[in-house]
Amino acid sequence: MMGCLPTKQVGRSTHSLNPREAVALAAETSCENVDLPDFVNIATGTPFTVNEVEALYDLFRKLSNSIIKDGLIHKEEFHLALFRNKKTNLFVDRVFDLFDQKGNGVIEFDEFVRSLSVFHPDAPEEQKAGFAFKLYDLRQTGFIERRELKEMVLALLDESDLNITSDAVEMIVDRGPHHEVSEADMVA
Repeated sequence: MMGCLPTKQVGRSTHSLNPREAVALAAETSCENVDLPDFVNIATGTPFTVNEVEALYDLFRKLSNSIIKDGLIHKEEFHLALFRNKKTNLFVDRVFDLFDQKGNGVIEFDEFVRSLSVFHPDAPEEQKAGFAFKLYDLRQTGFIERRELKEMVLALLDESDLNITSDAVEMIVDRGPHHEVSEADMVA
C-alpha cells in the first residue's frame, strides 16, 4: 500500500506510525511516499491470519525502534526483547541468525512473521523440528554433534538462574543419542 505523508507535520518517523495512522495521514496529503507492509501477502504461506500479521506489525515496530530507530530489528534489540539485557548469548545469536533469513544482519518484517510462524500452534511438526535442528546445528554441517549440543546447553544455562556443575552438564549431553543427529533423524 502506498500513500503520501507529511513527515514535517507528523513530527516523527513514518516507521513509528501504526498502520491506521499512516493510512489516514497518507489519504490527507501528498508529500512523501510511505510503504506499509502487504499484510495479506505476508500472511500467505504462514498459519497467521491477516489480523494476526497486523498485530505482529505493532510488536515489530516496537522492537525495531527500541534502540535503533530504523524499522529493522538489530541483534541488540532482539536480545533486549528476549532477555532484557544486552549480554551476548549463543542461543540468542542462533535464533537471530535463523530469523535473519536474508543474512543481512537485521530482521525485516516479512522475516519476522515467517520465522515466528514456526511457533504457531498450527505450524507443521516438520517445520518445528527443522527449526530446532537448525538451532542446534551450529556449524551447519547437517548433523548435531555432541560439542554443539553441549555449547547450546551451556548457553541456555547461562541465561537461567540454574547453577549446574560441569559433571551434570556432561550427564545431560551424554543422555542424548550416542551418534550425530541429522535433520532427517529429527523429522522422522
